[in-house]
Amino acid sequence: MISKAAILFMTLLLSACMLGPDFQKPDTETPEMFRFAESTDEMREAVNLKWWELFSDPVLFSLVNTALQNNLDVRVAASRIEEARAALGFSEADLYPMLDFQGGAQVGNYIGMGRSDTTDKSAYIAPVLSWELDFWGKYRRSNESARASLLASEFALRGVQISLIAEVVSRHYLLLDFHQRLALAEHTLVSRQESLDIIQKRFDRGIIPEIDLNQSQIQREIAAAAIPLYRRLIAKTENAMSIVLGQYPKAIQTVDVLHRQPIPPDIPVGLSSVILERRPDVSASLASLHSQTAKIGVAEAMRFPSISLTGLFGIASVELGGVTDSGEIWSAGAGIAGPVFNWNKNIRRVDIEEERTRQALLNYEKVLLQAYREVADALVEIDTLGEQLEAVERQFVAAANANKLSKLRYDKGATSYLEVLDTERTLFSVGLELSELEQLYRNAYVKLYKAFGGGWLSEGEMEDLKN
Repeated sequence: MISKAAILFMTLLLSACMLGPDFQKPDTETPEMFRFAESTDEMREAVNLKWWELFSDPVLFSLVNTALQNNLDVRVAASRIEEARAALGFSEADLYPMLDFQGGAQVGNYIGMGRSDTTDKSAYIAPVLSWELDFWGKYRRSNESARASLLASEFALRGVQISLIAEVVSRHYLLLDFHQRLALAEHTLVSRQESLDIIQKRFDRGIIPEIDLNQSQIQREIAAAAIPLYRRLIAKTENAMSIVLGQYPKAIQTVDVLHRQPIPPDIPVGLSSVILERRPDVSASLASLHSQTAKIGVAEAMRFPSISLTGLFGIASVELGGVTDSGEIWSAGAGIAGPVFNWNKNIRRVDIEEERTRQALLNYEKVLLQAYREVADALVEIDTLGEQLEAVERQFVAAANANKLSKLRYDKGATSYLEVLDTERTLFSVGLELSELEQLYRNAYVKLYKAFGGGWLSEGEMEDLKN
């Protein structure tokens, strides 16, 4: 007679087999360095920069914290983690024996296909133990897939959080930009109104022609029309920001002007492309590939027979009123069930999962390509916008001086009013362009922060990633 130890050993031995490929991280060829990133033989030590270190603004801190707590996309992503965790627990339950119970009672003289001369009165109740042996690894592969899906959902939450932080910071700078342009338009309106008052008096005295008055009126109304434009843009940006914060549309507090916002520190030289391994979308797509790969084993296991063990132990009675008068009942058994001929349905199931795995691999490679593009775009934006900003700053200084000199020349009769109009248009246009560039330059760092998955790493941290 086979001992219990032998049965347990055989069970464990049978359960050791597992079909399907074991997951291995894809070996993708990627550049060692980013395009537009400086390279050097000696990498300077750089801290793992975060948004609160890059953008020192207490109002911004408050906005980001509010968004992380209240944003509905973050809460949905957190709920999906709990869903994935529950799915993992659901899958793990299949690995262990199930305990149920059965019971019943009947009375009558019908047995089988005929009638009995006696009336049958019986009842029984018994717990039932059932266990399908995971001989081919179907449930273990399913559990592996569910665990990888949980990991992917956790990375997805981090991705949502990073995107949310980037969006809040970006909209914050856009809001400061619109406030700064509104202030410029209001200042220009006051200046042009003062000029118009002077021109009106000169026209009334017959000193200047009417066309000078009309041109001055036009310039005054151009500045006046810009004010409601930027008020509208401010309100719409505040409304969008409020939704990101998980709130109904309302005004957003700002305590500083854009040009006084600090410029983030220089980008560390010698950044390695290994940093992209910390990006949540890269990690999530890799975990999804792992999850899908495990499903191939599940599909392959379904092509083979399943073996199950069952056991029952309880009590029964031939009299409904005297259950305790009868003895114990028990049974034990094993069953096997498997496919024979189903027009290659199970083979096609494996084919489906294999193709889905290829799609997951291609998606992982696509995410990597997109990550490299986003980093390269952000780096070139920082580089070129910085140069452009310096040029426009010099242009604004020159335009302001030219406008001042043209007014003096016009007052002395050395030039026509057309020169004044041209310098005023240039000064206003360059001022608006300068404000927009200041916003774009700072938001280029926001894009880089997001592209790097939350900053960049020190040399030691990069070595940890490689290992």
